[in-house]
Amino acid sequence: MNAEAIPHDSVTDQLTGHDWSALAGELNGYGYAVLKELLPPDICRAIASLYTEERHFRSRVHMVRHGFGIGEYRYFRYPFPAFLEDMRSVLYAYLAPIANEWNERMGIERRYPEDHGEFLKKCHTAGQKRPTPLLLKYGAGDYNCLHQDVYGDLVFPLQAAILLSQPGVDYEGGEFVLTEQRPRMQSRVEVVSLRQGDAVVFAVQNRPVHGTRGDYRINMRHGVSRVRSGQRYMLGLIFHDAT
Repeated sequence: MNAEAIPHDSVTDQLTGHDWSALAGELNGYGYAVLKELLPPDICRAIASLYTEERHFRSRVHMVRHGFGIGEYRYFRYPFPAFLEDMRSVLYAYLAPIANEWNERMGIERRYPEDHGEFLKKCHTAGQKRPTPLLLKYGAGDYNCLHQDVYGDLVFPLQAAILLSQPGVDYEGGEFVLTEQRPRMQSRVEVVSLRQGDAVVFAVQNRPVHGTRGDYRINMRHGVSRVRSGQRYMLGLIFHDAT
């Protein structure tokens, strides 16, 4: 299945069917939420197979060269395949109200428009013009160090990643990991269990937490633990573009 044949209406339907009030509660409570079975297995495999098609990508990053870990990923180029364009735009529309609430609670003045295209115009005006959705590929022994996908001054505070491979069949290990650092406290770790086709939505950099004296912000990072065997693919959806 080539990129043009990958359907996207099913993703829109799946997003509509999720309980976004409950997901917002999970994001507020833990800094992440899982959207189960967002993509069926055949679509996951089709997206993963795009990795070798040069025409879809602007660059390839070998993580070990930059101290990011071991493994590699490729950034998509504009124009995107239709499925990716629609997936990012539709998901953004659901997340923008949560992002605006977070910024209000953290005392950040920036607000995000309902339409993703309008937000991208702001990114491009600010000099952030390079697309950021990416495909990640991990083999045995590969891992991704804890990091934040910031890319510029204009940052949308939430992002998503969709697991394209089947744990226990295509690979072993490779757990998705989140850490949060609260003021004057030790870091807390979350290991997120995902199945093929599941999406995890999580904080890019900071999230608000309610304390005894009101809301305050905590710092978050994410990564992937060592893949012990096999091959693991993941699709990353970042909503701001890069400088």
